[in-house]
Amino acid sequence: MKVLANDGIDPAGKKLLEEAGYTVITDTIEQADLPSEINNFEAIIVRSATKIRKELIDVCTNLKVIGRAGVGMDNIDVEYARSKGIAVVNTPAASSLSVAELVFAHLLSGARFINRTNRIMPEQGNAEFKNLKKASSKGVELNGKTIGIVGFGRIGQACAHIALGMGMKVIYYDPYLPNTSLFFQLNADYKVDPIEIPMSAQDSLEDLLHIADFVSLHVPFTGSALIGEAEIQMMKPGAALVNCARGGVVDESSLKAALVEGRISFAGIDVFEQEPPVYQDILKLDNVSLSPHIGASTQEAQKRVGIEMAERIIAELR
Repeated sequence: MKVLANDGIDPAGKKLLEEAGYTVITDTIEQADLPSEINNFEAIIVRSATKIRKELIDVCTNLKVIGRAGVGMDNIDVEYARSKGIAVVNTPAASSLSVAELVFAHLLSGARFINRTNRIMPEQGNAEFKNLKKASSKGVELNGKTIGIVGFGRIGQACAHIALGMGMKVIYYDPYLPNTSLFFQLNADYKVDPIEIPMSAQDSLEDLLHIADFVSLHVPFTGSALIGEAEIQMMKPGAALVNCARGGVVDESSLKAALVEGRISFAGIDVFEQEPPVYQDILKLDNVSLSPHIGASTQEAQKRVGIEMAERIIAELR
């Protein structure tokens, strides 16, 4: 059997598949060419770039498994594929910590103006050092502040772990998980029993937005923006917003207006409505911390993703 890893796969995952007897092709087939090539494979593994839509699924006569090497599956028509007898699997746990750590990279960058000084200092660091120091000396600590986590699945809970470790207060909103506790555990080197911490669930998104100093989004894109002008107006004045979830979850034009007006202090953005072209007006603002959709892109996460994906493909093809 042949497996197409169209958006790549970590060598550890490729090795597992090959040891199980599968031929793994890692050469990318362009989206337009997939309809004529897809039936050469029993399984396809994708990340975010390759789209598996109804039109492509309709020409599949040999495909048995679609694997999403990551969490969100909004680039796949999941239920339609399953209705055609094609298994669809993902790797929900493997990249949670990497995404959560990126959230805090953005939070710390914006809270201490590192995003701004990193842009200016290479060209003006000597001439404007004192002015830059003065302008960047009004940062805030995360300790003691409230983070509002929208979507409290694996990634949201990983963010909560980091936040608790930094001394933050954690609230969340998730209509599918109205009440839960978090087991907080230090590194295994420390002989401390896990602590069960009841999480503060909010009754509505509006309640969370009114309270939180920092808002972090961890929800799928469902066809329209969850955070638009009305929701931004609900946010605590001077609050900050981080989107490491999916492009389109935040309306970028409304976010840009709020950042320019100072309604919110800064935004951390890893995902965009279009990738590319990215909305240039967002990129040019000095109160944004930016990354090019790299939430799960750490060496450790990609190795875990590759292994988990290979194991799931093998289990489905047996």
